[in-house]
Amino acid sequence: MTAETPTSPLIQPVSPAYRRYALTVLLIIYILNFLDRQIVAILAEPIKHDLHLADWQLGVMTGLAFALFYTVLGIPIARYAETGHRPRIIAAAAGLWSLFTLACGFAQNFFQLVACRVGVGIGEAGCTPPAHSLITDYTPRERRASALAFYALGTPLGGLLGLALGGLIADAYGWRTAFLFAGLPGLLMALVAWTTLREPRRQLNIDMAALKASRPDFKTAMAEIRGKRTFWLIAFAAAIKAFIGYGAAAFLAPFFFRNHAAELTVLAGNVGLGLTGFLGVALGIVLGLTGAVGTWLGGYLADKYGARDLRAYVAIPAISTLMGIPFYIAGLMTDSAVFALIMFAFPPVLNTLWYGPGYAAVQGLVRPQTRATASAVLLFIINLIGLGLGPLGVGAVSDFLSGPMGLGSAEGVRWSLMIFILFGAVASGLFWLARSSIREEMVS
Repeated sequence: MTAETPTSPLIQPVSPAYRRYALTVLLIIYILNFLDRQIVAILAEPIKHDLHLADWQLGVMTGLAFALFYTVLGIPIARYAETGHRPRIIAAAAGLWSLFTLACGFAQNFFQLVACRVGVGIGEAGCTPPAHSLITDYTPRERRASALAFYALGTPLGGLLGLALGGLIADAYGWRTAFLFAGLPGLLMALVAWTTLREPRRQLNIDMAALKASRPDFKTAMAEIRGKRTFWLIAFAAAIKAFIGYGAAAFLAPFFFRNHAAELTVLAGNVGLGLTGFLGVALGIVLGLTGAVGTWLGGYLADKYGARDLRAYVAIPAISTLMGIPFYIAGLMTDSAVFALIMFAFPPVLNTLWYGPGYAAVQGLVRPQTRATASAVLLFIINLIGLGLGPLGVGAVSDFLSGPMGLGSAEGVRWSLMIFILFGAVASGLFWLARSSIREEMVS
């Protein structure tokens, strides 16, 4: 076993049973990661009124404040993860972001809340790059897309729980208590990860000194990544999708509050819920469950068709991304809240198909020693553009259309979302262009 090859097709570092356990633990941690990240979306309107914020401030709070540190710190943490103890990195990260989520519940003004969100971003920076690298070492190549898609289920499921539980708890006890409930489980899972997740490099008795010596420096790693045309096409396509997705996630609840409040109040009353709780559950089910279906399906399709033709890893998201746009438009333009919710159920299925194939492709485009770094660079681009600018952009355009353009807040947020959703056509085109190079550039 050489330092250059942490795993072998013939010698797996863990048993299939333990691999299933480890993937489940990592999934739960990632669910909590996204729950803590996205719970702000359903709490945005109550926070806005309580702290007297503008939409652009909501955009900073839900996106930019988190994304700046999340993206910047992801790369040095990933560099450490190339040779460090990845389960302990993940555990420490989970504990840190959970503590800062708890602190959000005690914030008294915009600046305190932003500072807490920065702390959440710092903690969450240490989760996905080492997790992707760890899963890749745990899993044979022919099952890699499915394994990474299973982990990526944390995105829709965490969003579902964040919206549903956040809305219900906010209705019953206030938005501050919702942050407290969101932060506590992560502390427990940090302990579970620290004590039960195994480091495959130690299981295989890899010479850690030799591994560290063989690790390319950052300049060399970036040179390897920079030479992969497929990587950059996937990265910027995914960034545009995140730009749309995070912007929509941050302002779909305000869109419904401002355009469909009367109808939703009646529906909520019929089932004995408050408006925020009902909308949180409805959006959680519509966006979370359907997103989970799409995430799983993307991994399945990538493993099935990617074995025959590697171009399937990018063709699948190219086609599905384009198919999701008309459903968004229909949902935004209807006068019926029920019809809008039905229409919004289709794009998550289509827009999450890229997770499994996209992440698997990136892991296969570079050598094992560069995988965590490649994942961190990918997330840097996705989250700086998507999470950092998506909510801020939608909020700023909404403020502009609402005020200077005179449309009012209800129409302002509607047309702001409409503008951003159309960028999906660009993302689709970039994924499609990657078909021409992925077969030549895949190395592992």
